[in-house]
Amino acid sequence: MSKPSDATPQPASLPPPPVGPEVDPTPRPLPARVPHRGASVTLEPLGIRHAEELWEAVQGAGDSWAYMGYGPFPDAVSFRRFLGGFATTHDPIAWAVRPHISGRALGWLTLMEIQPANAAIELGNIWFSPRMQRSRAATEAMFLLMRHAMDDLGYRRLVWKCNALNAPSRRAAARLGFTFEGEHRAHMVVKGRRRDTVWFSILEDEWPARRDAIAAWLAEKNFDHLGRARASLGARPA
Repeated sequence: MSKPSDATPQPASLPPPPVGPEVDPTPRPLPARVPHRGASVTLEPLGIRHAEELWEAVQGAGDSWAYMGYGPFPDAVSFRRFLGGFATTHDPIAWAVRPHISGRALGWLTLMEIQPANAAIELGNIWFSPRMQRSRAATEAMFLLMRHAMDDLGYRRLVWKCNALNAPSRRAAARLGFTFEGEHRAHMVVKGRRRDTVWFSILEDEWPARRDAIAAWLAEKNFDHLGRARASLGARPA
C-alpha cells in the first residue's frame, strides 16, 4: 500500500496581469513661441501688439462667447489685460491668427494642458471671429498647431475637449478626425453654470491618416476660383 505524500500541493501558475504597450518615455519638448505660416494663414505668438486688431475682431461677436471661459469684455482695457495674461503664460501658449486674405488678426488659439512626460497636449481656447469661422484659414490655423504638436514635437496624444452642449465644437472635432472618448459629467463650473465636458483625441498611430486627409482638403486644387472647397472634410474613421 502506497504511503500518502507529505508534499504540499502547489498552486497552478497564473498568467501575468495585462499591461499596456511599451512607449518611448522621453519627455517631449515644450512648444516654443514661434510663428507658423501656412498657405492661407499665419500664426503669430499672441501679444499686446495684437490688442487693437483683436479688439476690433471681437466687436459684435455675440453668441461666440457662450461656451468660452471668458468674455465678452466690457471695454478695450479689460480685453488688453486679458491678452496680457495669455502673452506671458507657458501653459497655455497662445497664437494670434492672421488670415492672409484680410491681413488682420481675427482670432486666437492655444496649445494647453501640456504634459511632456505623458506626451499629451491639447488644442484649445479657440476663438475665431465670425468673419473667419468655417473658412479655409480657420481649418489651416488648427492644422498648423496639430501638425506642430504631433510631427515636430512628437506628442503621442492630441486632445480636444469642449462643453457637451457646444454642438459646433463637437462637429469641428469630428470633422478634423478626433475620436470621441466620453463625457465628464459636472466637470466644471463656468460663469456660474454647470459644465459637462466631452473629450476627443487623436493618437500617434491615427495621426498620419488624419494629417493626410486635412492636408488634401487644404490643397490648392480643392478650391475653386471663388475659394470654395470642392470636396468636404468629414469625420475620419476611428
